[in-house]
Amino acid sequence: MNEMKLVKRAIKGNKNAFEELLVIHSDQLYRTAFLYVGNREDALDIVQETAYKALLAVGQLKNERFFLTWLTKILIHCAFDVMKKKKKEIPIEKIIDLSSGKIEKRDEHLDLVRAINQLKDHYRNAVILFYFQDLPISEVAKIMNVPENTAKTYLHRGKNQLKKLLGGVAYNGEETISSRV
Repeated sequence: MNEMKLVKRAIKGNKNAFEELLVIHSDQLYRTAFLYVGNREDALDIVQETAYKALLAVGQLKNERFFLTWLTKILIHCAFDVMKKKKKEIPIEKIIDLSSGKIEKRDEHLDLVRAINQLKDHYRNAVILFYFQDLPISEVAKIMNVPENTAKTYLHRGKNQLKKLLGGVAYNGEETISSRV
């Protein structure tokens, strides 16, 4: 079924449609939550809390085109709530499954996650939303409640800080950070 139709049904109170939307976006929501907290349990808690809060408020969504933007915004607020409660360092061994992949790639990934976690909140948000969620600048700006030029500035400064933190080397995963800007 068309996602827009599901969103319209969910807004009208159809819980099954809302559940289908969550299933459609569950992987993306989980990955985003994981990038914020760095462990599976907290990421799942964040996704669950996001689903609960979104279910309660879905009737207030004014434009169905922005469902994912709205849902991501709720998720980010939930992630910050969990991070405030925890106020602890992320155990590196939980960030990535140490038994899989090449050692070099794993080390690069760990370095990248550590560097992202060192960024200021607004820089980290811009980087995660743009590079990991593949959202356009306009969507990043809407989620962050800032003008597009401010989102671009956050992204640029975040990228520069990441380069410094990573010793001037861009991430060699599927896509380098510098290739999107």
